[in-house]
This record gives sequence, C-alpha cells and structure tokens, in this order.
Amino acid sequence: MDELITVVVPAYNCAPWLPRCLDSLLAQTYPNLEIVVVNDGSTDDTKTVLDDYAARCSRVTAVHQKNAGEYAARLSGVAVAKGNWIGFVDADDETEPHMYAMLMNNALKHNADISHCGYKVIYPDGRIEYQQNSGILKVQDAYTGVRDLLEEKIVEMGLCSKLFRKELFSGIHEWMDYSIVINGDMMMNYYLFSQAEKSVLEDVCPYHYLIRQGSASRRKLNEYLIYDPIRVRRMILDACGPELKDDARRALARMCLVSYRLLAMETEPEYKEHRKRVREIISQLQPYCGILPKRNAVLVRLISNVPWVFDLLYPPFEKLFRR
Repeated sequence: MDELITVVVPAYNCAPWLPRCLDSLLAQTYPNLEIVVVNDGSTDDTKTVLDDYAARCSRVTAVHQKNAGEYAARLSGVAVAKGNWIGFVDADDETEPHMYAMLMNNALKHNADISHCGYKVIYPDGRIEYQQNSGILKVQDAYTGVRDLLEEKIVEMGLCSKLFRKELFSGIHEWMDYSIVINGDMMMNYYLFSQAEKSVLEDVCPYHYLIRQGSASRRKLNEYLIYDPIRVRRMILDACGPELKDDARRALARMCLVSYRLLAMETEPEYKEHRKRVREIISQLQPYCGILPKRNAVLVRLISNVPWVFDLLYPPFEKLFRR
C-alpha cells in the first residue's frame, strides 16, 4: 500500500482562496493523501469554507484553534497528522496534480528523508517567474543538504515545495522561536535538514506561489523585515557544527547586507538607528571577510569603515538599476 502523506495547510483569513488550494490538493494523482487544514483563529469565513470541505471530503480534516501564528499552526497540523510523510501548502497557493507523486517517488527511490523541488511565482497579470527549474536531480547527504539550504542557490528556503519524513519533526518545538515572523521557513528547514541523513532535489516547479492583486506592493520596512532574517541566521550559526560554520557565516553576512541595503533606501529619521544597529552586526563580520565572496567582503569593509560612502552612493545606484 502507498505510504500516507499528510499535507498541512495553515489557514488565516483566506476564505476567498482556500477552495482553489484544496481543490488542487484533492486533484493530486498520489492516491494516499490526507489534508489537514488548521484554521488559526480566522475572523472571516475561513471556518465555514473549511467545515464545508471537511463534511464533503473524507480526506480533509479541519482543526480550529485560537490564533497562534503560522508556524505554530503548521506544527499543530503535524501533531494530528496520520501520515508518516509531511508536506505543507499555503492556503492561497496551489499545486500541480503530479507534485506529491513525484516527491514521494523520488524519496522512495533514493531512500531520502526529504524530497524537494522548485516553485513558480505567478503574478496577477499572468507573468510567471521560475525559482530554479534547471531540471537537475541531485541527491544530498546531511552536510550537502544544509549547505545548499544556507547558500540559497539551488535549494530555496520555503517549506511548501518539500516532503519530509515525519520523524524529522521530533524535538522541533524546542528549536523553534515563535516570535520570528519573517524567515521562519528557513528556521524550520534548517532543523529538518539537519536531522535528515539524505535528501533529494528534482529541480522542477510544480508548486504555484500565487501573488494576489495588491499583495505584490512593497511592504513598509519594519523591525521584523530588518532583524528576523538576521536572527534566524544567527540561530543557525550558533547551532551548527564546525564543518558548517563558514557556510553559516556567509549566510549571515549576506542577510545583513540585504537588510542594510533596504535601510539605505529609507530617508526617514526612524531608520537611522536601525542602520547603526545593522552596521554594528556587519562590523563584527570583518574578521571573516576572507571566507566571503569578494563582492560581499568589499561591502562588509565599506559599510563597517566608511558607511557614509555606501549610504551616499547606493540609493541612486539602486534607483538606476531598478529603472
């Protein structure tokens, strides 16, 4: 008999989009699949939509809880999952019918604990942006899987394009920091990949990340966007073994530079102190410039020692580049 897959869908105020998501999961060609939807304290009609599906479709299980956040909702779904394989799908996205059959086939064929793929971003105007999609098949041991995750080149940080053996989640509650709002996927993925002995990547894109009308607009920069990605990579640096320290330092430096570039584009006085704080973190990375890519090493030294040069030159460069 085919092994049971449980797909966990965290749902918060997503009534207009949840039916499309659930229909795509019910259309999966993999025959032995259950769908656990965790209604995380929604205040719209999500509960009504979910209960209707659960009443009509035996494969859909509804879980209702007080609002606890996306990652707590995901792990609530894992806790009640009957399957020994776990997938995640966001309630406003969709999957192609063969996705889980492909992921399970690769997992079993290569005796892997994690099977993963790429995804495509679909914009409201119909434009499609592929994340990876090289078509390669790569088997990763424990070290390579975590290293590729930290590098973020062929393995993207999202949870929804992956299938995990359920045993990997043992002990994850002690690792998770539920105050993290941005980049929690990287935090959870690091734990799961570090528990896995082997993973397998087929770099195709059957997962559809759907950008809703209006949702693609630029969010106002806030402390979560500035600091959470840095906090997650600091957690990983503190937790990883010596063989991955340099990879984790490169990931931390890269994310600090991303945050600083975002701050350099802001002219409001409130961001001046944030630039100073992030610059202090970047300065602490100067001893490791020798392990960084040349461009990042130059930026770390520039921001640490003559920040006014970067702050003066970067905004017009970025505006010109975007144009």
